[in-house]
Amino acid sequence: MKVLVAYASKYRATEGIAQRIGNKLRERGLEVDVARCKDIREPSGYDAFVVGSAAYEGNWRKDARTFVEDNAGEIGAHPVWLFSSGPLGTEKVDKDGNDVLKGAEPKQFRVYEDLIHPHGKQVFRGAYNHEKIRGGDRIIVWMPAIRDLMPQGDFREWNVIDAWSSSIADELEG
Repeated sequence: MKVLVAYASKYRATEGIAQRIGNKLRERGLEVDVARCKDIREPSGYDAFVVGSAAYEGNWRKDARTFVEDNAGEIGAHPVWLFSSGPLGTEKVDKDGNDVLKGAEPKQFRVYEDLIHPHGKQVFRGAYNHEKIRGGDRIIVWMPAIRDLMPQGDFREWNVIDAWSSSIADELEG
């Protein structure tokens, strides 16, 4: 079975998640390609898809949205899973008592429900480093009031990513 893990990542944290998913699926005997959404010209020839993106202000990156929307027929004709990364820190609930990961779901999770019928959707914690900020995002570094609100570090929970990857392999093998 051939699986495409497609991703959109600005600062490489989501790329790291995509690579980890690809490696875990390979360990289970699946043939896997991992590629940036913007580099994929033709997604045919795959038996399953895992698509993910970093989320900013409640939305996936444009490259991921374009990939899914332009290829919805092909992707939706096969098993597909969606993931997102972004929440920083280790808190389980926000100041109002709401689940942080649930609150970080990008709107594309809802939008793509009817478009491609994903088998699963998952939000993973991300990573953030002030030193890697570039472009228009540099305002975060220049404004201490904003910068100091952003927890710095790698908050990706590899055991959670591995477990989710295993659940995908289980379903594909079943």
